[in-house]
Amino acid sequence: MTTFTPTTSDEVLSTIAWAVAEGSPLEILGHGSKRGIGRPLQTEHTLDLSKLTGVTLYEPAELVLSAKAGTPLAEIEKLLADNGQQLAFEPMDYGSLLGGEPGKGTIGGVLGANLSGPRRLKAGAARDHILGINVVSGRGEAFKSGGRVVKNVTGYDMSKLMANSWGTLAVFTDVTFKVLPSAETEVTLAVRGLLDDAAASAMALALGSSAEVSSAAHLPERIAARVAGGALGSEAATLLRVEGFGPSVVYRIATLKTLLGKAGPLEEIAGEASHLIWRDVRDIRPFADGSEKPVWRVSMAPFHAHQMVLTLRMQAAVSAFYDWQGGLVWLRMEEGDPEASLLRGLLRKHGGGHATLVRATPAHRAALPVFEPQPPALAALSQRLKQEFDPKNILNPGRMA
Repeated sequence: MTTFTPTTSDEVLSTIAWAVAEGSPLEILGHGSKRGIGRPLQTEHTLDLSKLTGVTLYEPAELVLSAKAGTPLAEIEKLLADNGQQLAFEPMDYGSLLGGEPGKGTIGGVLGANLSGPRRLKAGAARDHILGINVVSGRGEAFKSGGRVVKNVTGYDMSKLMANSWGTLAVFTDVTFKVLPSAETEVTLAVRGLLDDAAASAMALALGSSAEVSSAAHLPERIAARVAGGALGSEAATLLRVEGFGPSVVYRIATLKTLLGKAGPLEEIAGEASHLIWRDVRDIRPFADGSEKPVWRVSMAPFHAHQMVLTLRMQAAVSAFYDWQGGLVWLRMEEGDPEASLLRGLLRKHGGGHATLVRATPAHRAALPVFEPQPPALAALSQRLKQEFDPKNILNPGRMA
């Protein structure tokens, strides 16, 4: 096996051009923090982008940052924090869940996996903040899309097209993101002791109010004890995050307390303690136990989520918690994984959605569709895109399908 470690975009281009000429598929890596997601690859060569690093442009006043694709996300987040700014979509870190070291994800991987966090309700995902990309396609051709300004209307939005492609269409060499100021104040209101159905109602009530809740999650009993070093205790916690200027946050938290005063006991958590809770929800720390128990990421209509989980629990031993007001469900199968068709069948019965196998053994990942199978029309469109960008199937072959 040969591992190529380019340090410039020209070296990335020459490596992929060689692979195309030789018909030799490549595994595309940053630091490998998400290597365990998707079907296992069997390639003779690896394109390792971990040496393609460095921030190439940062203009705090213009809210723009550009970096080479292999730049560690942790390095970028520190730079932004030092200037009172952030990636507002709060990209998650899969490191702990997949048995690796946290903080090893790269900025290219953020877009390739279209990462987001609990703030997605308000801020969206990586694709909603990308301004421009420089890439090399599976044809061995370099091109760029977008630019370094917030308003850019230069043709098709290839930047968004590449989001969530998992390195199967092209290889990023440089990316440009919009950044935003960090919130002055962060406070979380926790409603304690609610069952899943009551938590769904409480979150819906809060999100429909004028309190401008930026994140809403529900940690059932015992799951709550696995975040922030056990600071929440084991009782179920329904979490509502409010961010902004101090007086505004105080007013909006008071609004929520009035609205939810009869739902259950209320607990106010501020500052760093609140931040640690949402970091652990973002990074799926309740299931980062060092085991290989299968973990599924399920996206569905928020109010149907607890009903689907209840039905699933009648047929399998499963732990669950909810983010995005219930629109994102994390499932850990406690006694091995039931058939993927069971989970996906339940999704169809409860309003539809998507189920992705995030953690499992290589043999398990090789045996079933890891990503949600696409409807025929969408699958045909995806195949045409693959044919346009990577006709010889050089880049991460078989990872997604």
